[in-house]
Amino acid sequence: MLKAKILFVGPCESGKTVLANFLTESSDITEYNPTQGVRILEFENPHVTSNAKGTGCEFELWDCGGDPKFESCWPALMKDAHGVVIIFNADLPSHLKEIEMWYSCFVQQQFLQDPRCLLIAHHKPGSGSDKGHLTLSPPLSKLKLVHSNLEDDPEEIRLEFIKYLKSIINSVSESRDREEMSIIT
Repeated sequence: MLKAKILFVGPCESGKTVLANFLTESSDITEYNPTQGVRILEFENPHVTSNAKGTGCEFELWDCGGDPKFESCWPALMKDAHGVVIIFNADLPSHLKEIEMWYSCFVQQQFLQDPRCLLIAHHKPGSGSDKGHLTLSPPLSKLKLVHSNLEDDPEEIRLEFIKYLKSIINSVSESRDREEMSIIT
């Protein structure tokens, strides 16, 4: 069975934990409590299987706290990560600036390929969810951007996340195949 580790990172109060719980079908959280360090959610998704044998896949979703005081822990969090999802509150202009730092630390410095990164512009309930054009800086503008609104269209984000999980599993499977072939030859 293939396993993949996905990090949810981004600024404080961007909705990482709410999205993590929704996408992994974990418990609902009704009040805001900042994540202290990291929460690890293990799950399987019946819509995501390994291409080769159609076997199931296991995922670890690491819901990382957005407080900069945890920065010293980031290298340990990033170890062996297969993908990074950067989540930000689309209604806060300061988050647009902050996500550049998250991208630099968790994607560029780890030499993670851009297709293994997903940007989620999360719209909190009652925010009006304007999916208008967001102006992203050049390194971020290359990334897949998905809008999330759990009030108006929760299934849209679920479907986009399944597509993302499938792409991660395909990458993991291809890497494993290349590794096995290099051992054989």
